[in-house]
Amino acid sequence: MTTLLDDGVADQVVTTARTAVGDSLRSVTYFSRDDYEQLYLRGDLERDADLGTFVGHEWREWETTQSAYAGSELGAHEYTIRVFENGFLIRVAVDRGGVFVTTDGLTLKDFEELAGALREVLDGR
Repeated sequence: MTTLLDDGVADQVVTTARTAVGDSLRSVTYFSRDDYEQLYLRGDLERDADLGTFVGHEWREWETTQSAYAGSELGAHEYTIRVFENGFLIRVAVDRGGVFVTTDGLTLKDFEELAGALREVLDGR
C-alpha cells in the first residue's frame, strides 16, 4: 500500500517500468516536492540507498532544467538519463511529481520507450 499514489497508479507505474525494461529493472521510486516512496526494489539489491538525497537532487535538478531550457530551440525537456558505474537512472517528472527508475544496461530505444510510457502514466493521474 502506498501513501503518495493510489495503489492502482503505483501498480501501473511499476508494471509500466517492468514491461519496458524487463529483468534490467533495479528500482522504481515515485517522488513529489515534499516526499517520496520506493515502489519497487529488485530482490538482489540492498535497501541502503540514500533515497532522500537522491530525491532532493532529482527534484531540484528537474526544476532547474525546466527553467534553464524554457523556450529554447531544443523544445520541452522530456526526461533525464544518468549513467553510473553499476547502472543507469532515468527521471521523468511533471509539475506534481515524478518517477526515477534505476536499471542495468539498456539501449537508448529502451530508455525512450520507458520515458514515454511513464510520462503517459504521470500525465494521466
